[in-house]
Amino acid sequence: MIYLILISTIAIAIPWMVPQKFLWSSSIINSFIVSLVSINLLNNHSISTWHNISLNFAIDNLSAPLIILSTWLVPISLIASINTIQNHNNSNQQTFISLIFIILTALILTFSSLELALFYIAFETTLLPTLTLISRWGAQKERFQASIYFLFYTLIGSLPLLLALLSIFNLINTIIIPSIYLNNEITATPTTIASIWWISCLIAFIIKMPIYGFHLWLPKAHVEAPIAGSMILAAILLKLGGYGLLRVIPLFSNSTSNNISLPTISFCIWGALITSIICLRQTDLKALIAYSSVGHMSIVASGIFSLSLWGTNGALTLMIAHGLISSSLFCLANLLYERNNTRTLALTRGFKLITPLLTVWWIITCATNLGLPPTPNLIGELLILVAIIDWNTLTTPIVTLATVFGAIYSLIVLNSTNNNSFPQFLNNINPINTSEHTLLSLHLIPLLFLIINPSIILIS
Repeated sequence: MIYLILISTIAIAIPWMVPQKFLWSSSIINSFIVSLVSINLLNNHSISTWHNISLNFAIDNLSAPLIILSTWLVPISLIASINTIQNHNNSNQQTFISLIFIILTALILTFSSLELALFYIAFETTLLPTLTLISRWGAQKERFQASIYFLFYTLIGSLPLLLALLSIFNLINTIIIPSIYLNNEITATPTTIASIWWISCLIAFIIKMPIYGFHLWLPKAHVEAPIAGSMILAAILLKLGGYGLLRVIPLFSNSTSNNISLPTISFCIWGALITSIICLRQTDLKALIAYSSVGHMSIVASGIFSLSLWGTNGALTLMIAHGLISSSLFCLANLLYERNNTRTLALTRGFKLITPLLTVWWIITCATNLGLPPTPNLIGELLILVAIIDWNTLTTPIVTLATVFGAIYSLIVLNSTNNNSFPQFLNNINPINTSEHTLLSLHLIPLLFLIINPSIILIS
């Protein structure tokens, strides 16, 4: 694990040290080396306790899959960005690649940190590089408004988390996670104060996920971000909120958590249903994919708030599967945008006549996104649905409708982009090349391993 941190840190400076002609090849090779090193973490994933690297860093069966997901998607995002970023000058290309590796290093530190202060610092470190990606390399002028939304939503949400961490440290003189787990003083804290701490932590993470109602920054950020920004934002950065919730919930008493389960689960499942309906009315392809992420993250949050092992396992499984599939959807949307220069669904149609092989990738990705057997999305959704229905049977029609509408908008995306007649005013459409097929296959290959052995990402 320590080698993983060192390699990712060194990779930040490599773009400034290599000749221009080796810039992208060396960066992609370095990122794949980081990915290969991270796969070794699966050896420690079977351990149900912490596997310590040092006093401040450790991994367990919750953080290991998310670290592997982060390292796997960074080289994919670099491959996806070559066509657009290579048109910029040398300095801009170097800055872009360095920002990607800064985000990767911050994610590894976040997922492996034992101390909550270090967790908070690494958690917020991802903000500025992502903000720069959106504001500097976004396609439209609205990218500046999207950057402001992203900045202020995240900063305002994280301030209560900082205050809560300071209060906890003032009480027990430590904010190291295993020490807090073993400390009973938070449990002995008056219920009102513990609830304030819990809500303060909750706000920061549900904005970062985000769930419905706290999501206004997400569609703007996704639509205006470059392809690498959209991929990393959807696949990894949204998972910081879920990871934070899974880490923070055990810190508080069961009574505090149970008191807040009723309103949070109800809000999340209604939000998932409303978001699925909103997706049916979207005309922008990237906005539709962004809203689908909000719906999936609302389902993930409801599984976490169910406070059951099935809900937690379902949330982790769905986070990993959604990370790969949402990134793949943004890649597919970007491939179409590069060829017809529009994201409007009414104009993005009939591509099965021009690029028939791309239709195969659309079918696989959309089928996985709607949770078709035997995909990991289905496993995660089933575990969460069972946990929610077991929590309260009255939630059955709501979560069922949310799942049905989720399948409907996935089929709408598939039908709109591939069927109907191809627009007559478009010509000179470039065929799909080998690197783009490789890009999409790298998203879907890990799903095969999860289908064969889904237990590798389950918490025992």
